[in-house]
Amino acid sequence: MNSGTNPIWTLAWTFGVMSLFAVGGANSALPEMHRVAVDVQHWLTDKQFADAFAISQLSPGPNVLIVTLIGYSVAGVAGALVATLAMCLPTALMAYGVSRVLTRSSHSRWPAIIQAALVPLSIGLMGASGYILARASDHTWVAAAVTVGAAVVASATRLNPFWLLLAGGCLGFAGLIG
Repeated sequence: MNSGTNPIWTLAWTFGVMSLFAVGGANSALPEMHRVAVDVQHWLTDKQFADAFAISQLSPGPNVLIVTLIGYSVAGVAGALVATLAMCLPTALMAYGVSRVLTRSSHSRWPAIIQAALVPLSIGLMGASGYILARASDHTWVAAAVTVGAAVVASATRLNPFWLLLAGGCLGFAGLIG
């Protein structure tokens, strides 16, 4: 990060702009979060980013918690608050405005067309997020095999993802993956 730049403003600008492109939720912006936090700003390492993501997914509440953890690592409590508000407020205001427009034009076909067009975009962004997280955390063939196995089980069954996360955590705690 540039030594002359206030980290609070950098967090606000970064996550404020990123929020506008997070179609499908905060997790769809993970590739860009990773690029900015790890590669550009060097706020976190790959491992720290993967750990922050794991904590954010295991914690109750919204999946946007990873933004809070990144903000906290950069500038403490103030950074956590600013990053979270910057990620949530612009999209909340935009969603409010769009919902008002869609409500007024409920008899038109274009709102349904726009909503249908956003589905593949969201799926693609989520797939990119999974790829980035796998690259950031799977540094051994065993870890990669566990990731692929978990993905197959998650897509082929209705097993609660909590059990897959718990199994992966136990394997990591036992030192079998790292």
